[in-house]
Amino acid sequence: MRALRLLEWKSDPVLVEVDDPVPGPGQVVIRVGGAGACHSDLHLMREFGPGVVPWDPPFTLGHENAGWVQELGAGVTGLEVGQPVAVHGPWGCGTCARCRAGMENYCDDPAAALKPGGGGGLGLDGGMADLMLVPDARHLVPLPDGLDPVAAAPLTDAGLTPYHAVRRSWPKLVPDATAVVIGVGGLGHLAVQILQATTAARIVAVDTRPEALALAAESGADLTVQPGDGAAADIRAVTGGQGADVVLDFVGSDDTLALGAAVARTVGDLTLVGIAGGSLRVSFFSVPYELSVQTTYWGSRPELVEVLQLGARGLLRPTITTMSLEQATDAYRHMEDGTAVGRQVIVPNPS
Repeated sequence: MRALRLLEWKSDPVLVEVDDPVPGPGQVVIRVGGAGACHSDLHLMREFGPGVVPWDPPFTLGHENAGWVQELGAGVTGLEVGQPVAVHGPWGCGTCARCRAGMENYCDDPAAALKPGGGGGLGLDGGMADLMLVPDARHLVPLPDGLDPVAAAPLTDAGLTPYHAVRRSWPKLVPDATAVVIGVGGLGHLAVQILQATTAARIVAVDTRPEALALAAESGADLTVQPGDGAAADIRAVTGGQGADVVLDFVGSDDTLALGAAVARTVGDLTLVGIAGGSLRVSFFSVPYELSVQTTYWGSRPELVEVLQLGARGLLRPTITTMSLEQATDAYRHMEDGTAVGRQVIVPNPS
């Protein structure tokens, strides 16, 4: 079968022929219908090296995956060949309390979970291939009626990650609250839709690109702002000077974190999702009183079920550009040059 593989750190992936996977006991092989191209893959290609994470190439890329059950390993029940499914991407140890609750993104035993990789497309073989081996059936979520694998694939990360970030702040997103989304790319434009679908808060979107701000407005933002001089004042003016109750930073640079802290309200949330490598100085007077600053990583399996339901109901509508497996490297080039809008989904098998 065909597979887009990262053969070594600091290199471009290559499309090669590999053997078809064979499921062992408890495992499932899916025929991949959609695999999202994620900006974090660029960090794997360009910035990672030996020792950064406890796994190394080679492996097949693609950690946002959905498709159809192709073959069941011995002992697998509850799934049928041909059934459409989404893959819950973070793979934990499977036995700790958090894994048993479906929170494998926060596995209590990462040393066990990360051998030999942290998930499909992250050390283990992912979904940018004709077929994908899923090492345990618990990682699969049946798709609800009305949702196909192409639309479902980006929801497994680009939808799930912002959903988890928004969901943890629901108590602060009351009808007179303001939420600020910084960075309206593949994750950010879905964060705007999630806020609109699950809260009554005012939504402010921030991005440098006019096309991203247009997408934010289409997705439900009440106000769009370009960063720069006056951006913080403009956002605070919308809130009557109080500041934003929740700030979601999908970039994570020094500048975006500084903007987030500048517009945040006392007793608010500043949640860092982006991995651009920035930092925020925190001292007694440098941030608003009782501002909670946190990072998040992906989301739980129960949350993925909720995200897929929102997608099936048409409340989450990722802006998607589909590309063939042979065009997958073009998707990453579009990310690097800033021309990618929304989410690019690689489609190895159209049906």
